[in-house]
Amino acid sequence: MKELRNGYNIVGLSQGNLIGRGVLQFCAGGPPVKNFISLGGPHAGTASVPLCGSGVLCIIADRLIKSEIYTEYIQDHLAPSGYLKLPNAIPSYLEKCRFLPKLNNEVPGEKNSSYKERFTSLQNLVLIMFEHDTVLIPKETSWFGYYPDGTFNPVLPPQQTNLYAEDWIGLKTLDEAGKVKYISVPGNHLGISRRDMKRYVVPYLVDKASRKRSIENDSGVQSKKIEQTATTIDKKTSTKAIFEGSSSYFWPSSIKSFVAELLGLMEEPLPPDT
Repeated sequence: MKELRNGYNIVGLSQGNLIGRGVLQFCAGGPPVKNFISLGGPHAGTASVPLCGSGVLCIIADRLIKSEIYTEYIQDHLAPSGYLKLPNAIPSYLEKCRFLPKLNNEVPGEKNSSYKERFTSLQNLVLIMFEHDTVLIPKETSWFGYYPDGTFNPVLPPQQTNLYAEDWIGLKTLDEAGKVKYISVPGNHLGISRRDMKRYVVPYLVDKASRKRSIENDSGVQSKKIEQTATTIDKKTSTKAIFEGSSSYFWPSSIKSFVAELLGLMEEPLPPDT
């Protein structure tokens, strides 16, 4: 796409963050990714399958799936199995889990330096964790924090994990360069308020210098619309969560509508508390 030649930003929601990182780390010769904004991403894995909730049937299904999670059939047919990381089954995880061990450069003897090179090319990595997340186990996986191998306790901060300490994908390099933002917001999974979206997401989506040049050259019709829409949004001060949290891995319609409004893709702005 010619529109992406000069680079683009990625905003990931939940499982979508792993897809976005796959594009960034696995794809050679593509246009540069400037900023990666992650909302509730299971970056270090999750120790529970995101299913229907906390009812008895869901718990039973969760246990049954876990018992077979690293079989070929489940890996072929259940997307979350590709990033389910059971601390008490690390050898099976490294050998048979199809996606996350490769993405995180974890497999011994199979480290790929190009993944680290592409990941560290980011200008900013924004990691947003939801303080009351009940979908990702543990919630700190949104920051690359996780359990030690062999046990479900305690939760290690990202800086104490092997992925960080040995810099398998370049997280430590980015962090030491001041390019990693660890953000914590209230709410359940993806339950982010409009105010927090404007504060932690929007600034990384707008190239202010480019926007200014476009307006000055009288060719920035879309940029002007973004500016006008942003001004309108700034007048809205509601802190009501626009999405109360879900185990769904689809884009919440409220977030899609907000982004569409921001980019000037809607003729009328949303109601203040939508």
